[in-house]
Amino acid sequence: MHRPIEIDRVIQLYRTYADDLDRVRKEQRKLLAPPTSLKAQLDDIEAEITYLLLREARPETVVEIGTFHGWSTTWILQALRDNGSGRLYSYDIVSHVERNVPESLSAGRWTFTQGDVRENLEKIPDTADFLFIDAAHSASFARWYIQHLMPRMTPGIPVCVHDVFHGRHALPFTEGAVVLRWLAERDNPYFTASRAREPEIQQRLNDVKKNLSLGDRLKDSKNNPMIFFVLR
Repeated sequence: MHRPIEIDRVIQLYRTYADDLDRVRKEQRKLLAPPTSLKAQLDDIEAEITYLLLREARPETVVEIGTFHGWSTTWILQALRDNGSGRLYSYDIVSHVERNVPESLSAGRWTFTQGDVRENLEKIPDTADFLFIDAAHSASFARWYIQHLMPRMTPGIPVCVHDVFHGRHALPFTEGAVVLRWLAERDNPYFTASRAREPEIQQRLNDVKKNLSLGDRLKDSKNNPMIFFVLR
């Protein structure tokens, strides 16, 4: 997992796990059916890449900072179930997620902590081997987790950070700008399929999905600002 995340690797993962991903997409679609309060925050591609990286990495301990209604939570738990191992530790200031995650996914593999994660740092396992961040998108929050959380993480783990590339460049004074600068200082490469940043990459993935009969949308969105990287 120390090798960087790149487009050819992502395409190969789509092909390797196409059947499983097709099944999971159908299950996720059912979770969005009325009368659910679940809202799909992630675009299809970034949710699917998260699932695929989890399948490849086979982590034993996943940390998710920011759950909101639980869309990312259910995708992560789907991957852990399909891997046959692993536990998810999720953190958010609101508890909407608790009413949206099916027990069939959560039982025996999920721990949720409500509250400001900055006040619960000691509850975050330092054995995490996969990190997912989609919470406050301020520069101050990014500086907090860079200073306090990242040093507790083991180099070589996959990391997902949402809401970076809503445009061609991250907006100044935002989480995205802080994270990108930190990665550049560490010479730590990242991958994104953001339509705003890398339209050609997004199109390549859409073509692959179409060829694999995975092209129908779960969420009607073209906004997928997440970045993925392997922590150095």
